[in-house]
Formats: sequence, C-alpha cells, structure tokens
Amino acid sequence: MGLKAVSRSQGANRHIKSGQIKPNGFELDFEEWPVLVKAFRAMVREQAFDVCEMALTTYICARQHGVPLIGIPIFLVRGFHHDKISVANDSDIRRVEDLAGAKIGVNRGYTVTTGVWARTILDREGLDLNDVTWVRSSDEHVEAYSPPKNVEMIPEGNSLEKMLVSGELNAVAGMAPGDFSSNKIRTLITDPDQSALRALDRSGFYPINHLIVMTESIVEAFPTLPEALFDCFSEQKRQYLNSLTAQPTADDDEIDARNRRLQSRGFDPLPYGIEPNEQVLNELIESGLRQKILSPTTGWSDYFCGSVLNLTG
Repeated sequence: MGLKAVSRSQGANRHIKSGQIKPNGFELDFEEWPVLVKAFRAMVREQAFDVCEMALTTYICARQHGVPLIGIPIFLVRGFHHDKISVANDSDIRRVEDLAGAKIGVNRGYTVTTGVWARTILDREGLDLNDVTWVRSSDEHVEAYSPPKNVEMIPEGNSLEKMLVSGELNAVAGMAPGDFSSNKIRTLITDPDQSALRALDRSGFYPINHLIVMTESIVEAFPTLPEALFDCFSEQKRQYLNSLTAQPTADDDEIDARNRRLQSRGFDPLPYGIEPNEQVLNELIESGLRQKILSPTTGWSDYFCGSVLNLTG
C-alpha cells in the first residue's frame, strides 16, 4: 500500500526516505516540501497527506479544534530555544526582566512551536507574558484558533527584521540572529548553548518540536499502520544513533552535531514513546495553557493511537 508522506530529510529518517527501511506492509511515497511549514498547513487544513511530520503545538491545537488527525509518539525533531530570543545590537535590553511591557515579534503564527518554547523560557525567567504585546508575522495554521487580545498582526508591508532593527519591536521570539539577514541583531541570552545545557542537566528540559501524524481515515482503513510506523522509525533511530558513535563526517549537520553531543553526555537525543517524554509533553500543555493556545488534556489517548501508547523506542 503506497501512502503519501512528507518529512524533511534528516538523520532520523534518512533510510526510511530512501526505502532501505520500510514500515511492515506499507510503502511511503515521500513528497518534498522545501518549506515544511507549508506542508503542516496543507495537512491541517486539507488532510493533504496520509502521513506527515508536524510541529507538536500545531498538532495538539488542531486536534483540540476537531481536525481529524492522530499522532504517534515519534518525536523526530527536538531543539533548544535559548538562542531564539533576539534583540537589536544597540538595544538597552540586556535581561529578560527588561522586556516587561514590551512589544515582541513572533515568527509566523502565535501557535508556532518554536515560539511557544521561546516564550516558555521567558516565562520561566519571570516575564509576565500577558503584559507583552506579541506581533505575529503570519496567521495560524489552525483556522479555528483565535489568539488572545494581546496578539497583533504585523503591519502590512513590514517585517520582523525591519521592526526589530528600527526599534519598533523590543525583541523577536522564535528566531535566532542567524535567521535574519541583518548583522545588527544579537541573542538576548548571552551564552544560549550553555544555558540550554544547564536546563537539560537540571531538569531534563529538551523540548520536542516535531512528531509524526496521520489522518484518522488512513488509520481507520489500516489499523496496523501506527505500530508499523513506530517500529520503522525506531529501527531508523537505532541505526542513526549507532552511526553517531563514529567520527563526524562532512555530511553531518547541526542536528547531528547536537545529537552526538547529547549522546556523549549520556542522554538519549531522540526518545520515542509517551513514557520517556511525559514530562516535556506535560510542560508543553502547561505552557500552551499559560499562553492561551491549548486547553487542558485528560490524557494522551486523546492525541496518540492506542496501539502505540505503551511503546518506547
């Protein structure tokens, strides 16, 4: 059975996309989407694929608004976000507390997962998120979602970069300085890499960005698909992490380097399943509640296929 699938090429899916590793009984026909967030939108609004990589907050928000998607706990993209709070070089803002009452840009929509995690860091540092005016650069993937009253749309014809450099914005959440073309932008957190590792060592805080979701209709038609995908991605993970024990190669990217670094510190950089991820999943729900994006959840069975709820990989 050939299934329409989308997932950005990376170490955690390389041999699946090449066809070397296959879900038992199924074929995945991958489409390439250079701008992955456009695939998120197509999946949320049109259920355009059978299987799709998707940002975690987008998925949970969509599910809570009745979009007929269902997830499997394959969290193939994770990342730290301490580098994704940016300010202008000449800004007087040096600490999180300097952002009280500020106007802060948000990359794309307010529900974007990277922005949610960046705001979580600000929240943890004591910033009152309700006292901030958030300026988003795009609308939301989930059409039924309405952002809170302190969220504005960027003025037509403007950009977050222009507004940040000119001083119209005090900061931008969800973008690192390297995401801008200007060299007049710096991180608010002076040493973001070390700050991220301290958070990891202190509390195991390693945010999830993306997971794998399917349409409800494809799971109804093929009930064995969720477990076949879980096993397939788990085998790919095993091979990928084994490859990271070798010397780095010219093909390694930033994600490979980070995963290798985490392995060397004794962490599993890609834990799959609910049980090893329950803490960070609960943190996302809590952050989503505080940011007025998500509603309370009664359990993960509302969001993940029952056949894979107890699997780990």
